[in-house]
Amino acid sequence: MKQQILIAGAGIGGLAAALALLRDGHDVTVLEQAARLGEVGAGLQLSANATRVFTLLGIDDAVHAVASVPVGKQVRLWSTGQSWKLFDLGQQSVAEYGHPYYTLYRPDLHAVLANAVRALKADAIVLGARCTGFINDEDGVTLELEDGRTLRGSLLVGADGVHSRIRQGLFGQDSPVFSGCLAWRGVIQAARLPEHLRTPVGTNWIGPGGHVIHYPLRHNELVNFVGVVERSDWTVESWTAAGTTEECLRDFANWNEDVHTLIRAIEMPFKWALMGREPLQQWSSGRVTLLGDACHPTLPFLAQGAGMAIEDGAMLVRCLRETQDPVHALRRYQDARVERTTRIVRGSAANTERFHNAALASAAGAVEYVDREWSEARVRERYHWLFEYQVDRVALPA
Repeated sequence: MKQQILIAGAGIGGLAAALALLRDGHDVTVLEQAARLGEVGAGLQLSANATRVFTLLGIDDAVHAVASVPVGKQVRLWSTGQSWKLFDLGQQSVAEYGHPYYTLYRPDLHAVLANAVRALKADAIVLGARCTGFINDEDGVTLELEDGRTLRGSLLVGADGVHSRIRQGLFGQDSPVFSGCLAWRGVIQAARLPEHLRTPVGTNWIGPGGHVIHYPLRHNELVNFVGVVERSDWTVESWTAAGTTEECLRDFANWNEDVHTLIRAIEMPFKWALMGREPLQQWSSGRVTLLGDACHPTLPFLAQGAGMAIEDGAMLVRCLRETQDPVHALRRYQDARVERTTRIVRGSAANTERFHNAALASAAGAVEYVDREWSEARVRERYHWLFEYQVDRVALPA
């Protein structure tokens, strides 16, 4: 049965869900609190489990046109710069998993999704619409906006992020716990870097008490930088709090000069506190459900946050297609996703200790540690189950 569906939040997850639902014949309205449509200027990594969904959504070519395709991943040691190959990507991802591994500039992917949604329904995205509450009854949902407007739909999807008002309406306030880590982020013009830091490889620098990740964006025109350090004096959970180059350099003072070169090339470094949350085991109640960071916010240490949200949208539309009762469909959607997303959230948290281990302090200790923790068998154990997931083929719960 086709539904009138309201989606709170026009981020990556909300728009991917909207596109999937529109393509399946549902009538969708996306409510976005911002006055202008856009995304935070940061990078993201999407492995084959997520890029598979782009095929299902018919946007392969549009995404490929703005993506980078790294040839592989490597680990580098914080002090000496010694490198270890993690795994091949590029054609290897397509050969083994059927779909590419992309690194993308968030605003680029966001624009592709928004354009695809509007091509199917020109007025699908409503801006300046801050959701404040909802009434969930047997026949549908009434969504309340800050300006006094109300909208009626048969279902409501809360895709409104880590501070979700829809989640609060369902289950009350959450209880985030500071992880003890501060993250720095920035996007670098690749032309400002020496050639060896512009190679199309995803790189993870690991060291005692911190790590740094960088990878190419937008056909290698840009480089995304994320540096994580253990600090207890900054607990602001915002992607738009500006820091300074000098402060970022101090946090990585004794690290390899390549890391310093990357930091100096960032025009404006931003910092945010990484907060941990227990993953929800219930996402749905009646005709309301959650998606993406609203129900499974994660530390960014498995590179699956955006991928989970994209998978969610594809699973939601599948459950609505294969289930006659919409309330039951939302429960099936939740039950189909909760085990996988919980495992990802917990695995991401576990990687903090792996990336920041004290054994990395000395070069000799680091070699033994990396050879063990990043052996081919251990890497496959940690990543294969993520990449092989096929949202359109996994068995659905009853």
